[in-house]
Amino acid sequence: MLQSRVKCLAVVGLGLIGGSLAKAVKERSLAEKVIGYDRRDSEAALAVRLGVVDEAAPDLVTLASRADVIVLAVPVGAVAPVLEEMRSALRSDHILTDVGSVKGEIEKAFISVFGEMPANAVLGHPIAGSEKSGVQAANSALFENHKTILTPVPVTDSHALGVVAALWRGMGAEVLFMSVAHHDEVLAATSHLPHLIAFSLVDTLAGADDNKEIFRYAAGGFRDFTRIAASDPVMWRDVYLTNRDAVLKVLDAFDADLKKLRSAIADGDGQTLLGVFTRARAAREHFTKMLEGKAYKTDMANNVTYVAGKGGPVCGDIRVPGDKSMSHRSIMLGSLAEGVTEIEGFLEGEDALATLQAFRDMGVVIEGPDRGSVRINGVGMHGLKQPPGPLYLGNSGTSMRLLAGLLSGQSFDVELTGDESLSKRPMERVAKPLREMGAEISTSEGGRPPVKIKGGSKLHGIHYDMPVASAQVKSSLVLAGLYAEGETSVTEPAPTRDHSERMLRGFGYPVDVNGSKVTIEGGHRLNATKIDVPSDISSAAFFLVAASITPGSDLTLRHVGVNPTRVGVISILKLMGADIELSNHKEVGGEPVADIRVRYAPLKGIRIPEDQVPLAIDEFPVLFIAAVCAEGETVLSGAEELRVKESDRIQTMADGLAALGVGSEVKEDGIVLRGAEIGGGAVDSHGDHRIAMAFAVASLRATGAIVIKDCANVATSFPSFTTLANEVGFNLRTEETA
Repeated sequence: MLQSRVKCLAVVGLGLIGGSLAKAVKERSLAEKVIGYDRRDSEAALAVRLGVVDEAAPDLVTLASRADVIVLAVPVGAVAPVLEEMRSALRSDHILTDVGSVKGEIEKAFISVFGEMPANAVLGHPIAGSEKSGVQAANSALFENHKTILTPVPVTDSHALGVVAALWRGMGAEVLFMSVAHHDEVLAATSHLPHLIAFSLVDTLAGADDNKEIFRYAAGGFRDFTRIAASDPVMWRDVYLTNRDAVLKVLDAFDADLKKLRSAIADGDGQTLLGVFTRARAAREHFTKMLEGKAYKTDMANNVTYVAGKGGPVCGDIRVPGDKSMSHRSIMLGSLAEGVTEIEGFLEGEDALATLQAFRDMGVVIEGPDRGSVRINGVGMHGLKQPPGPLYLGNSGTSMRLLAGLLSGQSFDVELTGDESLSKRPMERVAKPLREMGAEISTSEGGRPPVKIKGGSKLHGIHYDMPVASAQVKSSLVLAGLYAEGETSVTEPAPTRDHSERMLRGFGYPVDVNGSKVTIEGGHRLNATKIDVPSDISSAAFFLVAASITPGSDLTLRHVGVNPTRVGVISILKLMGADIELSNHKEVGGEPVADIRVRYAPLKGIRIPEDQVPLAIDEFPVLFIAAVCAEGETVLSGAEELRVKESDRIQTMADGLAALGVGSEVKEDGIVLRGAEIGGGAVDSHGDHRIAMAFAVASLRATGAIVIKDCANVATSFPSFTTLANEVGFNLRTEETA
């Protein structure tokens, strides 16, 4: 609601949009008085009789002299004449706005009348409408849960902008801001082109010999799509003529793609058709989220809060989602392979979907995911195409760092972007050694995203001694090494996960591993294969700790990946006295898997061996909870890597524990924790999915409920977490607020 109501709001043009706006403002008491004007006296009189406006003004001068805020709801071509007619009555404290769908032409209209863009003018466009027209169709709920775009210019007065934005929000609309030029380009593609196609399609079919049969048996999809062809023809004529350049640009692109589809059908080219259809299926939601800086499945505009109450023993027999690291790499290598790669167990979380979408954007035909099944039609080592714009990677640091290496050897330019959280994370630790290989790669201020890579660079192999153990840095350089002349070798100071090396071998690419040194030679090929992604031990870790700390627990986790470079969490828990048993060992696609049974056992504090730190780097947030539930002192050192994850995981966990009455001693490279009682309270995960899930585990031993804020990003790695948690004994509730 407005902080103080507008005294008098005037609407010029009482059609569907103008009438609905007036009615909404009146019904919601957003203005003390609403007056209207329409060139058709009968429409103005009807608006009064229907209660759409309080009264009708006899002319524009009278309307302007009485109003404080004036809304122009007239066709684009009528804006200049209307402004000219009321100009003599306009005051400097008037606020002027509009509802037109072509902002560039309306900006020109204001400049033609006033000689410059007035500071008190706020151009706007509600993305709402109906096939109905006229004031009798006025609907006060027309703008609810719809977007309204405002396009302020540098001279726009902030007070005027605030008043107009508050009016739209008061009518239930979501207010977004764009530049004038960007608005017209976006709307040409998302609104003007679809309307043009609908008008043309209906006109074409109406002229067919059997048109009655066509329309009689048209399915619902046809009727829904062509409904927009019932819109006001005069308004749309003006739209296409006034936004001509932007419409022609997108129309030409569509025409070229349509011709490609026609050729594919004529030639029986099913691969091209499948590529278009699979990309289109995924693109609708993706592009919307990309423009808003959101992730792929979760509406990050909503704030997700966990309320974790006292649960019971953790018992059951479950399988957690597929390994995220392997899901990323299976998409990358499958796309570069020759032939069709089939994947089972793919993790359908935000991060892995970001990688999948990136390769779709680079021309790879990917079918699925469908309940963990993905089918990739590989394009070969040199078959990727330049994406149509920046590759948006959501919250996935793995995607960005690994793609930085892989894309350094491509022939095209590319930019890697992400959401607000990813945009704060360091990327120079991969960019620096890639530059040593000959890549032209730049990062933004502070070495953070976006990352820009120049195509056509000639890469050469190097030997790189990593200063800090990091599987992402190692994998990025190995992937760049696929395209480098000669050998690329990486030596790590401590063992890190080796999924890239194992999976490359699975695709038939030679990789030499000699102790801590990995060597790869450029110029070989990848051959398609089948991949069965095991359950992610990082996801299993939350349940391993949950069962270990909760009396009466007995839980079995099936088909978990137990790669030696990933089992640090198991080793550390066993050193603390956990009752963990592995069985049913087997190897799937070069990766060892096993079933894990964990039962409650009293834990004891330990000094965590530094050689285990890189093997459990992602699991430490929940291991901190195990440490607090253990008897004695637990000391972690050599874990600087935790400072540069989705959050500073050392400090964020320490702050959250403090909010629950648990003290700690924070060090630059670790933390000291002592066994203590966990109280209830509120903690902030700072958008870090592993922090959020760790405190959900803490609730099993807490004396009161724990409220965990900012949990939407749990979907990045574990979209089914709350469901599985409650299934085995947690008491976890999710709340969403806008």
